[in-house]
Amino acid sequence: MPLALFAGLGCGGAIFTHDSDASSAREGELDLALDGFLMAMQSTDESLLRSLERGGLIDITTTGRRTGEPRRLEIAFHNIAGRLYISGIPSRTRRSWLANLEAEPRLTLHLKRGVKADLPARARIVDDIDERRTILTEVARNWRRADVETMVRYSPLIEVTLDRPLLSRSA
Repeated sequence: MPLALFAGLGCGGAIFTHDSDASSAREGELDLALDGFLMAMQSTDESLLRSLERGGLIDITTTGRRTGEPRRLEIAFHNIAGRLYISGIPSRTRRSWLANLEAEPRLTLHLKRGVKADLPARARIVDDIDERRTILTEVARNWRRADVETMVRYSPLIEVTLDRPLLSRSA
């Protein structure tokens, strides 16, 4: 049955059957299986949403801009007004992970505390000064820092968008 379920989902969610009592029963079974699959997915997504609401430490994997090899590092992320951001302490030196994302914006977020998951995503480097100030003011508050203007000038900052939107029962 899972093969039929996934085959049906691959056809835009349509499950094709013949008009007969047997196929109607089969269609009902597939509908129940699909409902169960979607409920399980929602439950998993709600766990992911709860993990992402808090912010904290994660790993990210980027693609090396020169080598093309995966590069994994531990880093802090923030959820600010429902959006995900990754920043770092101020430094005049450009971070290699940021240069990697500038060359190839795809990355993977690896949740590792509580819920464990690998989430494909895209990065957008935040370089507009007013947007940086707004976001980094919140990051500074989270980190109990008072040097917001230094952070605006020298901290790396990206917004992360997950490739697949997460489901929520409340949505």
